[in-house]
Amino acid sequence: MSIKVAKFGGTSLADAEQFRKVRAIIEADRSRRYIVPSAPGKRHPQDHKITDLLYQCHDLAQQGHPFEDIFSLIAGRYLGIIRDLGLNLDLTPALEEIRNRIAAGASADYTASRGEYLNGLILAAYLGFEFVDPTSLIFFDTQGNLAIEKTQSTINNALTRKTNVVIPGFYGARPDGQVQTFSRGGSDITGALIARGVQADLYENWTDVSGFMMADPRIVTNPKPIEQLTYRELRELAYMGATVLHDEAIFPVREAKIPIQIKNTNRPDDPGTLIVGDNGGPKKPGSITGIAGRKGFTIITVEKNLMHSELGFGRRLLSVIENNGISFDHMPSGIDTISLVIADTQLNKKLDKVLAEIKRDCQPDSIEVVHDIALITTVGLGMAYTPGIAGRLFSALSEINVRMIDQGSSEINIIIGVENKDFEEAVRRIYYAFVD
Repeated sequence: MSIKVAKFGGTSLADAEQFRKVRAIIEADRSRRYIVPSAPGKRHPQDHKITDLLYQCHDLAQQGHPFEDIFSLIAGRYLGIIRDLGLNLDLTPALEEIRNRIAAGASADYTASRGEYLNGLILAAYLGFEFVDPTSLIFFDTQGNLAIEKTQSTINNALTRKTNVVIPGFYGARPDGQVQTFSRGGSDITGALIARGVQADLYENWTDVSGFMMADPRIVTNPKPIEQLTYRELRELAYMGATVLHDEAIFPVREAKIPIQIKNTNRPDDPGTLIVGDNGGPKKPGSITGIAGRKGFTIITVEKNLMHSELGFGRRLLSVIENNGISFDHMPSGIDTISLVIADTQLNKKLDKVLAEIKRDCQPDSIEVVHDIALITTVGLGMAYTPGIAGRLFSALSEINVRMIDQGSSEINIIIGVENKDFEEAVRRIYYAFVD
């Protein structure tokens, strides 16, 4: 029998009715043996995510303020799910322990992780599966980096002999036993690690959408679904804002050549999107797979005559960025110019200091700063080595001011920078230039 790991997101487990849908999905396929739940998400637009409420409890406790009212909302959500499912499960001791530990100064990571922990206890009881805490499976080093080899060997040794297991997502343990979380959305990473560790045939990621769309449906009306894409294409789209799947979740399963299936808990019969390994060629020459983008970038362009022949210029420029704790997204360059494309969140009031240090260390002829830039990436294996793709794209943007052009070395994407105000229109124009 094949092995499937199924991760269910916060909207998939937001209330008792969603729990019932999840159980029906799991019981429909006995190969869904390893289940990774997130914390309860929003039941409606005005609702709260449990993880957000837990972070609020931690912040209030750290400031010496009472947090019992918010914690009562959290407890009420879980107890309501148990009641509505008719479960014989007493969660009160676990809730009391968590409340007491938050009051005693528990870390933000411990506090936030309790959303997945409690949901995992409920789901395991509802399914009749064994509960396994990920602190016994997923490990970080003293610097907070994932200890991948120890994690994978432990998962393999601990889980492959088990038949049906629930493992909460989002967190693991540091060497001292303290809880550490992944970044938000990190339950996707947990699922990928479990899939690789048990050598699964498929990693299913269940959410509230039927896979990836070729463009953001908030911008393009009824965009076409992406039935299949490669890990390389997914990485490009996820990094630039296509957020159906956490981009770091790709790596564990990609290395093990395990496909990922994005599925909709509310519409389980929809085909979803299948993410597969690169097969060495495009699905359709001249085609694109998808379009994604983000607003909020700044471009710093440094110009100096004979820059190309000045030894160490690039190193000095990048050292300024590094020394200020800033990472950059792109670095298009010319003979006498280098541009750094940096997210505004990275600059975070550091711009004046960075500019002063560039002038001091690099002595450029000029520095130009352009704010309010949006980046758009057009991705597709079918683009590589296909004449006319770039011409088609830029013809579609003939009436839009393009401030930056960059193409990845793999030639599966073209990235452009436009002003924030032109972002949505640019996405629509690119989409309709390639999609009939």
